[in-house]
Amino acid sequence: MTRSIYCLLLLTLTHAVHPTAMIAQETQRERPNVLFIAVDDLNHWIGHLQRNPQTITPNLDRLAERGVSFAHAYCAAPACNPSRAALMSGMRPSTTGVYHNPDDYKPHIRPDQTLNSHFRRNGYLTVGAGKIYHGGGGRLSEWDDYGARTKPTSLGALSKNSAGGIRWSQLRGEDDVLKDYHTVSYCIDQLNADHGQPLFLACGIFRPHMPWSVPKKYFDMHPLDAIELPPHIDDDLADIPQAGVKTAKPSGDHAKVTQKGVWKEAIQAYLASITYADAQLGRLLDALDASDVRDNTIIVLWGDHGWHLGEKQHWRKFALWEEATRAPLIWVAPGVTPEGVICERTVDFVSIYPTLCELAGLETPNHCDGVSIAPLLRNPDAQWDRPALTTHGFNRHAVRSSQYRYIRYEDGSEELYDEQVDPYEWKNLASDPAHSETIARLKKWIPEHDTPPHSRR
Repeated sequence: MTRSIYCLLLLTLTHAVHPTAMIAQETQRERPNVLFIAVDDLNHWIGHLQRNPQTITPNLDRLAERGVSFAHAYCAAPACNPSRAALMSGMRPSTTGVYHNPDDYKPHIRPDQTLNSHFRRNGYLTVGAGKIYHGGGGRLSEWDDYGARTKPTSLGALSKNSAGGIRWSQLRGEDDVLKDYHTVSYCIDQLNADHGQPLFLACGIFRPHMPWSVPKKYFDMHPLDAIELPPHIDDDLADIPQAGVKTAKPSGDHAKVTQKGVWKEAIQAYLASITYADAQLGRLLDALDASDVRDNTIIVLWGDHGWHLGEKQHWRKFALWEEATRAPLIWVAPGVTPEGVICERTVDFVSIYPTLCELAGLETPNHCDGVSIAPLLRNPDAQWDRPALTTHGFNRHAVRSSQYRYIRYEDGSEELYDEQVDPYEWKNLASDPAHSETIARLKKWIPEHDTPPHSRR
């Protein structure tokens, strides 16, 4: 009798608890996977954005054909470490005090605040390889697994070149001589594995970061005799404040490149590195298409910031102008994004964290500074009145609206450009009284408080 009552009680409790458990398990199974792709130092020289007709990016372009690509997407900071720290934490540099590459983000961004740890706490298997945070995966304790296990075998360079700090070379061998190939191979293995839970898969492609060293066949795709210089004018720095001239460093890399006469060679190398990175993306997309998770996977691809190649007599990132701050942002969200649409609204990358949370059905943490751009994914023509904000150092900000770029340096000096009539920012309008109201309107988006820089070791 006692045993019968026990069995009946156990059966009753099972039926009382089981439906809730089933709902929770079913919800977790139905959550979309996330394929999170970062491409290092990739500016807006990609085919469908039409900024540079010399670029060859068939796989970036086919990814854009599947969803929504943002024509005007901007980094939170024009340097690898602060850009990635902001994107992965959802907090701007002015909030964390992480402004430059040497600033260690870890003491100022808690482990529970990062994007990957948030998804992990909510039932996702978080795995990845390559460069997501500056230097790789950041705190590895926040991932379930991280890192490609196969190391590339270098076969050496057929030729090497440099000018100042700009370096490139043509490599012997095929794609697998570089780490990016093996990063993608690791991610392909993860796509093909049966994980039994939703997947957050991060793939960090290093090229076109310097050195621009890729197999020779990618240089051959961009013949040197066909290379064109980017649009530029000789007196571009004449009307900008001293803080801007100091940022450009015209006597640095640009002087070395032009004096050595290798401006076109450097552009060829950058274009070749973009095409190499695009080929690795193609391998990843092919694997996704062949996998069981294709139809339930959100894809977001971003470049961590832009890159100058002589515009404004400047090279690299580390500036608040258009070339240094603008980068690709492509979203494919099944059942949400239309296909093959370019959104002209102006956004920045602190939007990625809250947008992924909304698409995955997760609560957005209160610490996030940005807002979800999911309304623009559903309707790329929707009204949008928020400009993009980029920070480069303490009290140095750029506000990019649909028409204007406003820059304010730490000494109070300013630049203003009308992007619709001056897309290469050749005429600084900041001193023109006719634009005082525009400056006042844009200035309102600059943070009221900037966290002071942290002391470095």
